[in-house]
Amino acid sequence: MRNSSTVVLLSMLWLSTSAIHPVFATDLTIDDRVQKSRAVAKEFMQSLKGELQAAMKQGGPLNAIGVCNTKAGEIADRYSADTAWSVGRTSLKTRNPANEPDAWEKSVLENFEARRGAGEDPMMLEHHEIVQMNGEKAFRWMKAIPTQAVCLNCHGGANVAAEVEAKIRELYPEDKARGYEVGDIRGAFTITQAVE
Repeated sequence: MRNSSTVVLLSMLWLSTSAIHPVFATDLTIDDRVQKSRAVAKEFMQSLKGELQAAMKQGGPLNAIGVCNTKAGEIADRYSADTAWSVGRTSLKTRNPANEPDAWEKSVLENFEARRGAGEDPMMLEHHEIVQMNGEKAFRWMKAIPTQAVCLNCHGGANVAAEVEAKIRELYPEDKARGYEVGDIRGAFTITQAVE
């Protein structure tokens, strides 16, 4: 059993963390959850983009592959820890098998592809819903990641440089994240939040 000073300390820690990260609140509306998911995904994207841009300046696409290999997971883990949510990226064609979509994510990604095929702007593709996971309610949210020209250095087809191709094969022997063109859906940000 916790003593009273431990309870006070934990309460103070929770209150101070909640003030910094209001995402811990349990009484969020669906709209609150969507807005906060968008904000976290935007921060995630900007953090990763900053790391990738710095790596590209230092050593081009070959250097950027190492950033994706080490930093992308660290950034996702940091946002997951900061929010107490599951924050990550997934795709129908993953580079890292650890990012394989679950059944719900796969269904959403396939829906994104169909919507894009029907003419919707990939930049605007987003989906959320409350689902049952392991007998508990969860809020799930995804936002498509469109392929930009710079992405083709590592995710394109025949235009990927030989040394980049070799490094990808070395770091990601099960890579499927190739053959994209500008505007294709390369994957999606995915967030899962517990629902009280």
